[in-house]
Amino acid sequence: MNTGSDRETNESAAESTADSAAGSAAEEAPHVSKAPDFIKARRGLHLSWQVGVFVVGLAVIGAGIAMLVLPGPGWVAIFAGLAIWATEFAWAHLALRWTKRKVSEAAQKALDPKVRRRNIILTSVGLVIAGVLIGFYLWKYGLQLPWNHEVK
Repeated sequence: MNTGSDRETNESAAESTADSAAGSAAEEAPHVSKAPDFIKARRGLHLSWQVGVFVVGLAVIGAGIAMLVLPGPGWVAIFAGLAIWATEFAWAHLALRWTKRKVSEAAQKALDPKVRRRNIILTSVGLVIAGVLIGFYLWKYGLQLPWNHEVK
């Protein structure tokens, strides 16, 4: 005899499946161009827009790469260029989302007391070694720069 309990179970299972599908669909929604509607309406104009976004993003990323060796916020510029690309390109959007996830994981890991203690100890040991080397150099050569040192 069917009391309807199977129907309720099937309905609740269908609802939970629909909820999880809606949640994953919201997370995995297809990437949509952030270009204005009048630009998206014309294929040639939209392609030009995408080329422009690509060139601007490439310039910002190139500047960021240069700032890795020159003074400036290199990584910030690289991520900014990736964010510019992510406004138009699905692959950049996925790469930016992956990067954000990895940065969040690294930040959480850095807050771990054991990791913080280890980092403090390693930094202290490194500073002591650097101090000893600088002290030895000053003891041996005084306050004279290496390129002004006379060879005997």
